[in-house]
Amino acid sequence: MARFASCDASGPLLESLVQPFTSIGHEWMLISAGTGTSRNEWNAMTASWGGFGVHWNRRTVSCVIRPTRHTFPFAEREPLLTFSFFGPEHKKALQICGSVSGRDTDKAEAAGIEPVVLEPGAVGFSQARFSLVCRKIYAQDMSPACFIDKGLDSFYELKDYHRMYICEILRCWTPAAGNDEARTAK
Repeated sequence: MARFASCDASGPLLESLVQPFTSIGHEWMLISAGTGTSRNEWNAMTASWGGFGVHWNRRTVSCVIRPTRHTFPFAEREPLLTFSFFGPEHKKALQICGSVSGRDTDKAEAAGIEPVVLEPGAVGFSQARFSLVCRKIYAQDMSPACFIDKGLDSFYELKDYHRMYICEILRCWTPAAGNDEARTAK
């Protein structure tokens, strides 16, 4: 069983953990939604598009999910999303989670990662360097009519335009063996 410590998601902590262009664009992240660790209770997808920022005076993570992804109905149903970041030794696991569907495959088993429930009830992974539990505060479908750079439409051969989510960061979870405040994840 993995043990995790919950940290306040303060600006200095986030700045010490995240280098947005590297963390998202090169190392990637897993976006997960769900409430349990059984295969049908959650799903995750690898993402290399997203961002960190401040919206409405709140620290936020933004992401985009296509409606054709198996993660999409989980993200729509759940109020929380988790963004998990891994070390380079888990790149293959992220490749698997980005190339197989949770409809057909047990992603955790295929990728060799362990889903865990983090307070206040979101799914993270025991191998993650850190996981951000976030509350969705805004969602909007991308519209090709709004593309100023019309070349962006080339990313959508199937016309399956992303839904963008802006999520308020609630907590940061990091592995912490032996920490008195650590929570044993189930």
